[in-house]
Amino acid sequence: MNDAMTNRSVLISGASVAGPALAYWLHRHGFTPTVVERAPALRDGGYAVDFRGEAHLSILRRMGVLDAVERARTGMGSMSYVNSTGRPVAELPADLFSGDVEILRGDLARILYDATKEHTEYVFGDSVTSLTEDADGVTVTFERGEPRRFDLVIGADGLHSTTRRLAFGPEEDYVRHLGLYCAIFTTGNHLGLDHTGHAYRTANKLVAMYSARRNAEAKAVFYFGSPLLDLDRRDVARQQAVLAERFTGNGWQSDRLLRDMRVAPDFYFDSVGQVHMDSWTRGRVALVGDAAYCPSSLSGMGSGLALVGAYVLAGELAAARGDHRVAFARYEREMREYAEGCQKMGDGVAKLMVPGSRFLASVLNRYYKIMPYLPGKNMAAKMARKTAENITLRDYTVNDARSR
Repeated sequence: MNDAMTNRSVLISGASVAGPALAYWLHRHGFTPTVVERAPALRDGGYAVDFRGEAHLSILRRMGVLDAVERARTGMGSMSYVNSTGRPVAELPADLFSGDVEILRGDLARILYDATKEHTEYVFGDSVTSLTEDADGVTVTFERGEPRRFDLVIGADGLHSTTRRLAFGPEEDYVRHLGLYCAIFTTGNHLGLDHTGHAYRTANKLVAMYSARRNAEAKAVFYFGSPLLDLDRRDVARQQAVLAERFTGNGWQSDRLLRDMRVAPDFYFDSVGQVHMDSWTRGRVALVGDAAYCPSSLSGMGSGLALVGAYVLAGELAAARGDHRVAFARYEREMREYAEGCQKMGDGVAKLMVPGSRFLASVLNRYYKIMPYLPGKNMAAKMARKTAENITLRDYTVNDARSR
């Protein structure tokens, strides 16, 4: 058998979670990854992400980063729903939100970057503008850098993936809007929250705060129901104006947080959606993480799914000795059912997050109040764990790669 590895040079677009995780495993298997990221540096801030179940934890452990992730964990407890005066009216358990390990996305990105920066070329402040494939590789052009040749190109660039648009077609063909918009930013912990959070729900809106970084700061979160808006994703001033229009006078901490929003260093605003594709690969191009199968931030599965996808994609490329045609087919087969299960966790959550009327919001608040006393109080957390563990991970060792 010819054991020679082919297609060693791999361009990865995106340096959040899936991109650096894929770079780690590709290097371990003998490939040469390069990561290009539009942002000028690693993106700090962002919401908390969680990992649950042995599938997620075992990958972090094999990467040697589990201890670092646990040191940076949020340590979040339960989340309380409050009324307009701030009095708690219902409480939801910690394991429903934070899984086994919860960490801020920015902290996770830093850990993964530190684990890969010595052997991976990172190009910040640039983005892919075209992909031209031929029998031997892909010629890639960039906004700023000179054109380069790679054997393979992997899109790990999120819900609004440029790689997906260039290789597969326009975003609207694959992204399904879930009827919500979300904003998040860092603020002061002026409520004195101690590893906990408060959320205030009104008709078609939700505003929340939860403590972060050992209570030294807090994250402000806004959700509101809306069809797709005609907004430039890079026009922060207009995004903040839309948020202010929706939430001014909303009650509780809304106005205070809107003032904090104007000076926040890490304001994030986006639609909430899922990505549904019949195939995540085309020729020498593949997608991983949110670019391929975003389950939405409502699912609680996005980062874990990205981690698993990166592990499987790199492993299948190694098992196929770089033959992308074989590896990509196996990647799709291994990941399809798992990804669809994670996406189902996000389905239906939108209506529970922001009920469309004051009456429904009141009913839901009352349900949460009695939920701790109901027989099925832990059902949602158990379903999330079952979904997260619904995959058997192959051990992609060198011997296994050669035997296949």
